[in-house]
Amino acid sequence: MALSRRLFLKNTGLGLLALGLPPSFLVRAAEGEKQSRGHILVVVFQRGGMDGLNAVIPFKEPSYYKMRPSIAIPEPASGEERAIDLNGFYGLHPALAQLKPLFEKGHLAVIHAAGSPDNTRSHFDAQDYMELGTPGVKNTPDGWLNRYFKGNKGGDTPFRAVALSARLPRILAGGVPTLAMSSVDEFRLRDESSATALQRLYASTLDPLLRRGWESMSEAITVLRKVESSIPPAAEGYPTGRFGAGLKDIARLIKANVGLEIAFTEIEGWDTHVNQGGASGIMANRLRDLAQGLVSFYQDLGDRMEDVVLLTLSEFGRTARENGNRGTDHGHANVMFVLGGKVKGGKVYGQWPGLQPELLYEGRDLSLTTDFRAVCGEVLSRHMGQKDLSKVFPRYQFPSRPLGLIT
Repeated sequence: MALSRRLFLKNTGLGLLALGLPPSFLVRAAEGEKQSRGHILVVVFQRGGMDGLNAVIPFKEPSYYKMRPSIAIPEPASGEERAIDLNGFYGLHPALAQLKPLFEKGHLAVIHAAGSPDNTRSHFDAQDYMELGTPGVKNTPDGWLNRYFKGNKGGDTPFRAVALSARLPRILAGGVPTLAMSSVDEFRLRDESSATALQRLYASTLDPLLRRGWESMSEAITVLRKVESSIPPAAEGYPTGRFGAGLKDIARLIKANVGLEIAFTEIEGWDTHVNQGGASGIMANRLRDLAQGLVSFYQDLGDRMEDVVLLTLSEFGRTARENGNRGTDHGHANVMFVLGGKVKGGKVYGQWPGLQPELLYEGRDLSLTTDFRAVCGEVLSRHMGQKDLSKVFPRYQFPSRPLGLIT
């Protein structure tokens, strides 16, 4: 029976490495060509809609405590269950305590009341709009990170744009070739039995693309093994799970100088409708993983963080009021974090809209005062050197005065 492309992908687990790419891709990947150090953007997507009001707490806002009687984080004071003061008005959730030194060092910035202006409360639509970079328009053919590459000259490397995820996210999908992989170790065949199994699969195929793919791969197997030697071993300290593994592998690629410019990974579990918890609980556990991952990434890269900016996105925030299940429902504005050596940190950016009932968006949510595209566009412009932001975020009018996030 002839081997189908879909069956091949399922059985090999090699995804984009094996198919749809020219033979030279395999050779370049295997040889781990060294590129000069350049600026790098890392995007972390928090899927599920993080509750920004409990991540960065407006503890001087009386309405916050009135609307959240069982899940509010107490004002800063002594004790592990209280908010960690940032500037006398905002405080970090105690599970984010590891981020405070980065904030004080000036390498971590917070943008509050930020997000997508579209009012959808559908996870799928909101994520699509944010990844496509066109809120309210779903037929956009490519993601904004893919559009960044159009017209931008870069190194001849397959590692220019990498998603450490199970599949290619929409934010990187488009006409410019990008790569998705579950781990760095996907770039080597683990043992001879794997190669033998692949050879048997290919022997039965009549598909010329698959056959050419195997011919190229068989020639490159010996050099594919060299990739691991060109990439440093994984550092310790990252949280367990896919998020920690993704950040760890991104750090390995950066240190290997393989020409990485854009990297993407994600962390799930932010849809806290029931028993969200306050200083402890479901959300606190997610925040702890987020903080541990970001701090481990920062420490792992050391002085390479001068070349790197990491920013976080989440499709929407949560309702200002807690619900009857001691959780929060789908909301509107949220919080973004921006981390890097050239970030003007130690500050909470954005205009605070207030939580009084008459100031809430549609009477229930934190109002939006900073469009996520303003943040992402400023990072692309000032850090990555993107000259024409209209190509990346079409139909968006950027504010006349940037936030000033990057030195």
